[in-house]
This record gives sequence, C-alpha cells and structure tokens, in this order.
Amino acid sequence: MAKNWNKRTKLVHHGVRRSQYGEVSEAIFLTQGFVYDSAEAAEARFIEAGEDEFIYARYGNPTVRMFEDRIAALEGCEDAFATASGMAAVNAALMALLKAGDHVVSSRALFGSCLYILEEVLTRFGVEVTFVDGTDLDQWKTAIKPDTKVVFLESISNPTLEIIDLKAVCDLAHAVGAKVVVDNAFATPIYSYAMTCGADLVVYSTTKHVDGQGRCLGGVVLGTQELIRKSIEPYLKHTGGAMSPFNAWVMLKSLETMDLRVRAQTATAQRLAEALDGHPKLVRVAFPHLPGHPQYRLAKELMEEGGTVLAIDLKGGKAAAFKLLNALEIFIISNNFADAKSIVTHPATTTHQRLPDDRKDALGITPGLIRVSCGLEHADDLISDMMQALDQA
Repeated sequence: MAKNWNKRTKLVHHGVRRSQYGEVSEAIFLTQGFVYDSAEAAEARFIEAGEDEFIYARYGNPTVRMFEDRIAALEGCEDAFATASGMAAVNAALMALLKAGDHVVSSRALFGSCLYILEEVLTRFGVEVTFVDGTDLDQWKTAIKPDTKVVFLESISNPTLEIIDLKAVCDLAHAVGAKVVVDNAFATPIYSYAMTCGADLVVYSTTKHVDGQGRCLGGVVLGTQELIRKSIEPYLKHTGGAMSPFNAWVMLKSLETMDLRVRAQTATAQRLAEALDGHPKLVRVAFPHLPGHPQYRLAKELMEEGGTVLAIDLKGGKAAAFKLLNALEIFIISNNFADAKSIVTHPATTTHQRLPDDRKDALGITPGLIRVSCGLEHADDLISDMMQALDQA
C-alpha cells in the first residue's frame, strides 16, 4: 500500500514500528544492546537476525531502522543504512565497494571532504582515481575503462551548482559493470532523480535537508537490498559509523515536515536568484533553474525545482564578498546549508580552503564566490537583506 502513497504521506507514516504501548510518536530505543530469551536464541540471532530482531546498536536499532525504512521509501529504493554523518556515508559507500588496484572515475567538482577521501584516503590504499569535468560527457567516455569499478559524483556540485547528465553517466558506467555512487545533497530527497537515472547507491548528509534545523549530524546510504546488506552493512557495522538512536529519532520527526520545508525553501531560492540575476555588482548568479545557467535545459529536464541553494560571484573579489557577508542582517555566516535559517558561506576561505588556488580556479571557486542557502524566512525579507548588503559591498 505504501508504494502508492504520495511523498508527504510516506514521510509521516512509512516504516513505523510501534511498541506494545501503541505510542503515536515514534519511540526512542536508547539502548546499545538487546537481551535474548536463551543461549539458543542468541545463537540463532547471530546466525541470521529476523526483520524485527536486533543484536547491537552498531549493527542496527529499532529507531534507526524506522528512519532507514522511511527514507528508503521516499527515495524509491529497497533499503538503506543510516550513518553518523554524511561523510561517514560517503566513506562507507566508496570503501565498501573498493579494494587495492581498483579504478574510480569521479567528477572533480566536489565538496572538500569528498575530495579528501578520493585524493588522500583511497589512493593511500592503492585505488586509482581519475578526475573529470563532470559536465563534459566526452571526458567521462574517455576516463571510464573496462576495469573501472566505481563512478562517483555529486548530482549538483558543491558549491558551484554544476549539473551532470546523470543518466548518460550511469549508462556509461553500467556498460563496463561499474557501480555509480551519487552524493545527492543539493538535489534534496524531495526532488531526487538519482535512482530513476540509474544510480546504484545514493548518499545523503541528513544533517542538511532531513534534519534541516541545525541540530544533529547524520547520513544515509541507499540502494538495493543486496548492496546495502551485503556490502555497506558489513563495512559500517565493523568500522562503527552507525547513526545514534537519538539522532535517528530527530531525523524521523524531521522527515514529517521535510516536504513542506524544502518546497518553501526552493520557492524562496528561485525568487532570490531571479531578483539577483543581472545585478551590476555580480559577475554571475548560479542557480539551476535560471535560464543563464550553463546546464539550464538539463536542469529543467531532471529537476522539478532548482533546489534550495544558489551561488553569487561578486566583482570585487574577496574584499567585496567579505563586506557583503558582514553587512547581512538576516543571513547567518556558517559552513552548513539546507537549514531553516538562511546561511551564507565563502567557500574559498572555508569549505574549500585547503585547495590550491589553481584548483579553485579550475572549479570556479573564485575569491568573490558566496554560497547562499535559503531558509524558511520570508522571501521578501531575504531579498531586501541581500540587496542592502550588496549596496555596501
């Protein structure tokens, strides 16, 4: 029955496991272990745990499992494993599928921590990594080889909002038997198109749109039951990257309002992007659903809405960017995004600070670039705040 529900209904009701008390709000099972009726029962559970049988919180927990079931239903996939953070999810999705000598092809426009895992961690263990311009399909065709095991990309890049032809990349990867892992944070779980395009694993930082209120870290890896239970689960349960039951409960309650929040935030982002487009103090406004975006047609084809994040590039470089940041009254300066509070970030000096200048230039992370995450404030107030700050920049 649940498969026929609309997203908003799934986000409220799917995956509930009520105790004998019949609670309305999902229970927090704040326990690290579980009791067995007998030694024989313990032995049987370690051989194969049933659907509602748990062994240890690092392996699984009823509250965490409710969250996993619900977000898997939203994404339209078979299974999920919740993690301690978004980067724990990215790390698990890659490390669980790779070994020394394997080959990975990745888009080069990535969040700084994702780049660290690919450039520093995987290569340290003998994995070959090839980076490509994700928007150039010919580079994907050249880089993906018969021995490529994994293709990794952000469906919308952080922070420059490049759009990748995900279906075409999935087709190229699957032609050689490679798995496609997609970091889908900017696309949001509400407007996700990763599975329909053919992704094998989808990764979210649930710290972002799922919690969306600045409280808890979390992440999740989603995919087929075979990939999740035979590859991702063994890696995570032995390396300790599981989500805490309390954080899972916060995420569960947040899912109930996520559809409402994300739709409001995307509407505001669209209005703000349109208001800023063509401003004389800006080099450009990057937003997928602005006609001037380089991949506008692809974005309109793939994305129901343009997302909750835009980027602006000031003509005066870092000095102008800092003046704007310091003049804002409603937007807060932080390195998170997708929060109920609107947030501005200067990637060149924070999230992507460690990159050499030539790498920043190649990725379009200029000294004047500011990432703008739209929250739940009134759009008119945010537009007014941004305009007065631009006057001072």
